[in-house]
Amino acid sequence: MNPPAILLLAFALNTLSPEEKAAGWQLLFDGKTFQGWENLAAKNPPSDSWSIEDGCLKSKRRPQRRDDLLTTATFENFELSFEWRIAPGGNSGVKYRIQDRFYLNERRNKEFKRFEDLAIDAIRTRATPRAEATQEYIVGFEYQVIDDSGHQDAKRGSYYQAGSLYDMIAPVKPNARPVGEFNQARIVVRGQRIEHWLNGEKVLEGDLADAAIKARVARRWTDHSPIYDLLAKQPKRATPVALQNHNDEAWFRNIKIRRLP
Repeated sequence: MNPPAILLLAFALNTLSPEEKAAGWQLLFDGKTFQGWENLAAKNPPSDSWSIEDGCLKSKRRPQRRDDLLTTATFENFELSFEWRIAPGGNSGVKYRIQDRFYLNERRNKEFKRFEDLAIDAIRTRATPRAEATQEYIVGFEYQVIDDSGHQDAKRGSYYQAGSLYDMIAPVKPNARPVGEFNQARIVVRGQRIEHWLNGEKVLEGDLADAAIKARVARRWTDHSPIYDLLAKQPKRATPVALQNHNDEAWFRNIKIRRLP
């Protein structure tokens, strides 16, 4: 008797086919453990931002301290494939070409006009210890994972919707599945050229060194702030990949990568 189709699907999750192995694909998540990812439990104090649930890496809603989940390996030119699902009204992302990381305390928001001003102060001073932080902030480029119909950020426009290069390049069209369903995503990075794919369609492509991207970075992060300089110059090219905890539940599975020349 042949196993039901649903069981065949379950068996296929978080695995590589012989063809994928031959093509150089590497599995980043085995569906059961955090092998290949930073050990958040070993941090001082430890993190409760992520768990493993039903073969997925799951970000926790409103953890005590927000930590993104980073790979232990670094990648420069690559093709990354993954599936994501977001809770209703939720927000998350996948970050790459990561340039820096530091702690900040969002309880200080009232001292600044914008979150960005708080982050710029935090990266300049490095004055917030982990024990006092509300989050570790990751400076990098972000593939947006979001509920387009239910999150206020997405309602600001296409630069903030699913599949976008967050705040830098908008997708050519909305292509996310209804909230609660899994979406298939792909990120391709070759030098400064990038592509974002969503559910089988290329939704954007661009150049990270493009003047239009730098202009949007300057608009958000203030021209020649430390964060602007990092994103504009990208002194680090081989970096980890990060899954973002944005205070909402999000699920990631079938996370695979292959290095490109």
